[in-house]
Amino acid sequence: QVQLVESGGGLVQAGGSLRLSCAASGSFFTINAMGWYRQAPGKQRELVAVIPNGGSTDYADSVKGRFTISRDNAKNTLYLEMNSLKPEDTAVYYCNANVLTILMRLMDYWGKGTLVTVSS
Repeated sequence: QVQLVESGGGLVQAGGSLRLSCAASGSFFTINAMGWYRQAPGKQRELVAVIPNGGSTDYADSVKGRFTISRDNAKNTLYLEMNSLKPEDTAVYYCNANVLTILMRLMDYWGKGTLVTVSS
């Protein structure tokens, strides 16, 4: 079993910054790609940024140049640095990880989410 726990959400004014973290724990062989998704009220969950285990990152057009995704494999932790935040960034942010489990199965795991609210 793998657990993902997000932290770092909160209330911030437009133009401000936040840093989200996602810590992975449990029994697994390796974590492949990790990503951040978000879901705003009344909208579908959407991809924000993804980072493979090696290789280049990818971002939604709406956050390019403002958000930076990174990971620390030694700590099994994913980060999202969010700058120049806009009210439309308000959403619950979810961490996702594609994991090779100890049973040699590739599985996707999700955190419970952390709320980011950007006031105008």
